Amino acid sequence: MSYLNTFRRKEIKFLLDKEKYEMLLKEMQPYMTADEYGVNTILNIYLDNESNDVIRNSLDKPVYREKLRLRAYGTVNDNSCAFLEIKKKFKGVVYKRRLNLTYKELHDYVTENKTPQLADKDKQCFEEIKYFIGRLDLKPEIVICYDRQAFYGNDDKEFRITFDGNVRSRRTQLDLRCGDFGELLSNQPYRIMEIKSIGAVPMWLTKILSEHKIYMGSFSKYGNIYLNEMYDRKDKSDIKCFQA
Repeated sequence: MSYLNTFRRKEIKFLLDKEKYEMLLKEMQPYMTADEYGVNTILNIYLDNESNDVIRNSLDKPVYREKLRLRAYGTVNDNSCAFLEIKKKFKGVVYKRRLNLTYKELHDYVTENKTPQLADKDKQCFEEIKYFIGRLDLKPEIVICYDRQAFYGNDDKEFRITFDGNVRSRRTQLDLRCGDFGELLSNQPYRIMEIKSIGAVPMWLTKILSEHKIYMGSFSKYGNIYLNEMYDRKDKSDIKCFQA
């Protein structure tokens, strides 16, 4: 399988209840094809520092923001395909740069500073990641997992729609080989739909969204988890979603 390790695109989010999620699945069928893996579990380790500077900066909603995460899929072992990814957002456009190596290689780097063997094409990306880690003294801080259903366009395979749910997290056992367990995020929508597009959103989708009054929303998984941690459990029902 080949992966795009550097890209730029727009990512638009919608927060769906069960009824709208099921309706969209039905009306998308003529235009989208489900990813061959079906519902997939995505596991992430987000890097931050003791002061939580990365997520606190994101909560301030600056024009430019960036995060660093180690990502893998499903059941993770030493040789699993994994990504160490800088995700940058500037004026609503997402830019990603990432290394694609084995999970053990990337985990050993972020936990023990063991530099992996790199192809020439990966060295510049590695230096950017190394600088980001050094500048803010980043280390693994939290595991965030969720279940994803992904689709790609029949006419444009770069056009994608994903549905995320069951967001959970943990602050201990910061190793994806330990599994995808964690505390469920309170107040999360039934599904977080995300449109990922290099160009314009297709007219057929715009029409469906308009007819069913489905409007753009925003949702930061890490941001909401962090805010929940700032409140006592008894107050969580009053916490509103952080929009990022």
